[in-house]
Amino acid sequence: MTGGAHYTESVSIARIRSFAYSGIEAIPIEVQVQISPGLPAFLVVGLPDKAVGEARERVRAALTAMGLSLPPRRVLINLAPADLLKEGSHFDLPIAIAVLAAMDVLPRDELAEFAAVGELSLDGRLNPVAGVLPAAIAASAADLGLVCPAAQGGEAAWAGRIEILAPPDLLSLVNHFRGVQVLSPPETATAIATGKGPDMADVRGMESAKRALEIAAAGGHNLLLIGPPGAGKSMLAARLPGLLPDLSPREALEVSMIHSVAGLLDGGRLVMRPPFREPHHSASPAALTGGGQRARPGEVSLAHRGVLFLDELPEFPRQALEGLRQPMESGRTTVARAMAHITYPARFQMIAAMNPCRCGYLGDAARECSRAPRCGEDYQGKISGPMLDRIDLTVEVMPVPPSELARAPSGEASACVAERIRNARAAQRARGADGTGVNNAEADVSDFALHPDARALAEQAADRLRLSARGYTRALRVARSIADLAGVATVRRQDVAEALAFRHRMPGRNF
Repeated sequence: MTGGAHYTESVSIARIRSFAYSGIEAIPIEVQVQISPGLPAFLVVGLPDKAVGEARERVRAALTAMGLSLPPRRVLINLAPADLLKEGSHFDLPIAIAVLAAMDVLPRDELAEFAAVGELSLDGRLNPVAGVLPAAIAASAADLGLVCPAAQGGEAAWAGRIEILAPPDLLSLVNHFRGVQVLSPPETATAIATGKGPDMADVRGMESAKRALEIAAAGGHNLLLIGPPGAGKSMLAARLPGLLPDLSPREALEVSMIHSVAGLLDGGRLVMRPPFREPHHSASPAALTGGGQRARPGEVSLAHRGVLFLDELPEFPRQALEGLRQPMESGRTTVARAMAHITYPARFQMIAAMNPCRCGYLGDAARECSRAPRCGEDYQGKISGPMLDRIDLTVEVMPVPPSELARAPSGEASACVAERIRNARAAQRARGADGTGVNNAEADVSDFALHPDARALAEQAADRLRLSARGYTRALRVARSIADLAGVATVRRQDVAEALAFRHRMPGRNF
């Protein structure tokens, strides 16, 4: 009995909370440390990945930098629950804190009120990690405080009424708990200010393309721009962000959580503007829809509540483009892995641009290649029918001759167009039962008020043009956006006619 009692007293156990990530959800993890008699060892169990396993050396080096060393005993780290894969270097800090508590350097009772995330440098400094904002929100929901790197204290402060400790290094945290110094609560990081982008006033001519861009911005619709090189397709797309209204507080928090998990939150400041992502056409399917070794969010999720601009659309790999179909319809993307299925939000607006053929001059008798029109059919054939069916507006962008460009008046300023779009978005929100209605691109068409003539035209066009059920629904949604821009409550016949005119512009294709 005496030997057994002596063994129990020589075992020291401490624990602290941390988090693993499944998409933008932070899953509570308990970091348990046991220091017991035995041969000197430092073991990490609980399904850690390589980065978590390497935490042993970073923790050991950080303690050495503080003038401490691990006891010559068996140190066992358990990350519970053990059947959930633990990924990332953010487990460094909770492991170090729990080890210090087991060594009686830090008080166990106070640590029970905190969770921790952070990466350790070899000299004990705390480096920024991904996912601090979701961790802070999860800690707040569990009535816990959060310990995080100093550089991300402002990000964690967005979680609301939660105690945040943001030390620059491990020694400062030890001194705070021992009463030697006091860590001041971090201030909430200022939101990213609205920046001024290119102005629509610089666009001369191209009235049809500008109208399509305004309708797309008003309802969050997908848009395809087709035209020869230098016609102004990329120029128009670059001006779309300046037309969109700021994100609502709920949307800003949702978008910021995705960017936090991806490690892209600039200085811990919330993203208040709709994101604008423009991946290169060499992007892989995993880069677009999410995946990779650690199932990171892809471009469709980073563009959530914003714009995904795909320039040179047919040049993207076919598999990558087809992978966009499901998130375009459902507003989310799921990364399937052997250990888990991770879902990210992906409610984006796709703006695409393409040449009519590989040479780019289909229809210009003086410049088109000798394979016309077959080259155009082959090039456009890279875009599948189901993908085209998900595009609400298609517009042909024709170049303005330089002689006319010099004499053409300036276009309408972005500020004026943006004001009409804000009013249209306000009308869409007002249609929701709680005043938070979704954009027209997501709305239920049964909620729309249609004039009998407008409904008759839509049904007649659906039969004659052989529209799919999806195409018919999307045409009505575009018509609703046109009516919102006009400030009318009922969708009119002319609104449906204009929506249908923008739906069929691809030569030789019926979608």
